Amino acid sequence: MIKRISLGLLIVMLSTSCVSKKIYNDLENKFADLKKENKSISDENTELLKTKNQLELERDALKEELNKVKSERDKLLADYDALKNKMNVLQESYKALEKNSNEALQSNMNKNRDLLAQLDAKGKALAIEQERLNKSAQRLQELEGLIAAKEANMRKLKETLSKALNSFEGKGLTVEQKNGKVYVSMENKLLFNSGSWTVGSEGKKAVVALGKVLGENPDISVLIEGHTDDDPFNGSGPIADNWDLSTKRATSIVAILSENKAINKQNLTAAGRGEFSPLGSNATAEGKAKNRRIEIILTPRLDEIAEMLNDLN
Repeated sequence: MIKRISLGLLIVMLSTSCVSKKIYNDLENKFADLKKENKSISDENTELLKTKNQLELERDALKEELNKVKSERDKLLADYDALKNKMNVLQESYKALEKNSNEALQSNMNKNRDLLAQLDAKGKALAIEQERLNKSAQRLQELEGLIAAKEANMRKLKETLSKALNSFEGKGLTVEQKNGKVYVSMENKLLFNSGSWTVGSEGKKAVVALGKVLGENPDISVLIEGHTDDDPFNGSGPIADNWDLSTKRATSIVAILSENKAINKQNLTAAGRGEFSPLGSNATAEGKAKNRRIEIILTPRLDEIAEMLNDLN
């Protein structure tokens, strides 16, 4: 796509005797945007592949555990067969010793009873292990299905958010999926004035649009992180430093989301990271602008998966 646009741009430049600087700059900007979009899609595909590989590792570990259980079952079957053979031998011995003294006969009978008891115990243990193996295989299948459903739900959530927030992208808002989570990043230029934690009107529209999607997805945990650059906070009032400011900004977003009655407040968490998790270098104005942001991290609830893993252990 980018190569075709570049060729088109070159043809326009060569075929037009006079191209205004504004048109040229617009084309340059569109070309740069498309390059960024191409890189974003490539990065997202890379992260999705990492997530897929991680899930495959977890699946392989569960399969390895299943193989281990099968091996234990096979050992029990072998023990069962060995005891059964012993029982057959003892039954033949019993017939040969029928003519012996009552004392000897009683001794052999006691041994036979012990072996029969052992055989019965092994049979019961085998039945219990077989039942556990069947349940483990079923739970493993359910777990794989649940993990696949969670992945599909997060992809759908990312697509829904991208559509809902489409009008704000390019204004300091991005939506991406990685590590099985969805990240909504809003730069301060969309949300706050310098040193302020009051959300502006345009930023509030974006947060409200985000809240509407969250209200329709009650099984998503929402972490709101505030971030700043490393310039010291010079304002007055109750804010002591950047860490205070980033936390206050995060709680401002939580306050707006809480106005949506469809959102479960137990799913919301506010955190301040100050300047300690930068995206870019604080040595440049562009890097500082990237670092001043709100990160909203959406994670699927994993209670069911954790419960299934406990059942398998």
